[in-house]
Amino acid sequence: MKFNMNSNNMLFMFILIFSTLISISSNSWMGCWIGLEINLLSFIPLISNSNNLMSSEASLKYFLIQTIASINFLFSILLKLILLKNFEINYLFSILMNSSMMMKMGSVPFHFWFPNIIEGLSWLNCFILMSWQKITPMILLSYYLNKNFLMLIMMINTIVGAIGGINQTSLRKLMSFSSINNLGWMMLSIMISEYLWMMYFFIYSFLISIMCFSFYILNIYFINQLFIFNMNFFIKFLMLINFLSMGGLPPFLGFFPKWIVINFMIMNKFYIISFVFILMSLITLFFYIRIIYSCILFNYLKMKWFKIYIKNKYFSFIMFFSFISIMGLLLSTFFFI
Repeated sequence: MKFNMNSNNMLFMFILIFSTLISISSNSWMGCWIGLEINLLSFIPLISNSNNLMSSEASLKYFLIQTIASINFLFSILLKLILLKNFEINYLFSILMNSSMMMKMGSVPFHFWFPNIIEGLSWLNCFILMSWQKITPMILLSYYLNKNFLMLIMMINTIVGAIGGINQTSLRKLMSFSSINNLGWMMLSIMISEYLWMMYFFIYSFLISIMCFSFYILNIYFINQLFIFNMNFFIKFLMLINFLSMGGLPPFLGFFPKWIVINFMIMNKFYIISFVFILMSLITLFFYIRIIYSCILFNYLKMKWFKIYIKNKYFSFIMFFSFISIMGLLLSTFFFI
């Protein structure tokens, strides 16, 4: 499943970016809803661009799920317009709006469609769905935060994302459950500060872009391909660094936003929530390390990592962006001192 960037795809990518800007800059709920609909109609052709049957099935599933979420969002808007001054209706509006945005993002308890749809996408579309498509729902979610409702959802997000990725053999499903896990962290960060959410989202998008780009140029979709595919030791070592950074292991780059969120939770005496978040991060690190460690050890026993090299013009980009993740060492030294 390759993504050929022709003129039609470039047009739909431009509409996708433009629709997000419409939603986040709108001063009315109807404008936000229109931007979400344009976003949906521009992302469907990108998904169904391939002639693969799985991509067609994924586009149909994505259309149905997003349509249900949009109907729910439109219903909550009309409910608020009709009964504007009623306090109970405002509380109901926040629940309905939060639920529709969580359905659009693939958050718990509406997460079941997310891994199944990602399994039928190309790596570029996976990256768009795991990063750019979360911008508008997250910003709209911050307008009407129901903290008591979202605190439970955040904890379940981290638990489902961590436990769901343990027995996965597909790298796309593994990345989708990692995205669900990080979604809990992002929802908590946007409750703290929008600037913290922007930093977390930027670092998270940067890390998954490295992984998706690496898997795309190496044409890898399943974990067993990491054992069979002829890669040298250095490429697998760079993947190990990026996986550890995604898991939030200090002192890599992905640790910094999680460290700030944990610091806030400890200062505000959210001890149980911080314990759950840290424990689930340890579980994600467990299956990341298990995959890469087994892969590196298997390749070491074959004694081929001195001889085989990837001849690809994009390999230099992987090395460059991976070394940016290693720069977290220097940043951590600066912050902790």
